Amino acid sequence: MSKELKALAAKFKEADIRAVVGLGNPGPKYETSRHNAGFLFLDYFADQLVAEPWTEDSNALSSRADNPFEGTTNRNLFLIKPQTFMNTSGTAVAPLTRKGIKAKNILVVHDELEKPFGTIAMKLGGSARGHNGLKSIIENIGYDFWRLRIGIGRPDKKENTPDYVLQPFSEDELARLEQVFIDARLRISPGSNS
Repeated sequence: MSKELKALAAKFKEADIRAVVGLGNPGPKYETSRHNAGFLFLDYFADQLVAEPWTEDSNALSSRADNPFEGTTNRNLFLIKPQTFMNTSGTAVAPLTRKGIKAKNILVVHDELEKPFGTIAMKLGGSARGHNGLKSIIENIGYDFWRLRIGIGRPDKKENTPDYVLQPFSEDELARLEQVFIDARLRISPGSNS
């Protein structure tokens, strides 16, 4: 691990994560789409944490679990799946700030076109880089939240991007996602068992 990655990991360990938000689009039509990598990860993560059942709160599905993150000061971890569609995800994240949760205590899990399928990367802050879900969150709570980026690859032609992100993962990709999610969980919560 490079010095830069070690420094980022150390900073994340001290971040006091109190909410994990998985981005996606609601409904069966999008259930296994590439854009729903965040929802798919959050379903896996909630199962691993033996989280409470999902409940509907105005514009999001939410759950709670015992907080697995090292260095946290709060025992409860909020899990959020916005039900507003990707482009307005920020309206489902904003209520967290009214619960006293700051942007720096939120981890957003999302699909990432700029990374090859199956790669994962952590990042704190930064621009939306064309991701409308991130853009909406930035408009609602600012830039300084954590991101877990799940690589979905990029289509050959840029003009195919809107269709590409809404297409379902292939059977092979879905089969490989479980290991991607295990790796992602270990990256964000290294002391946890899978």
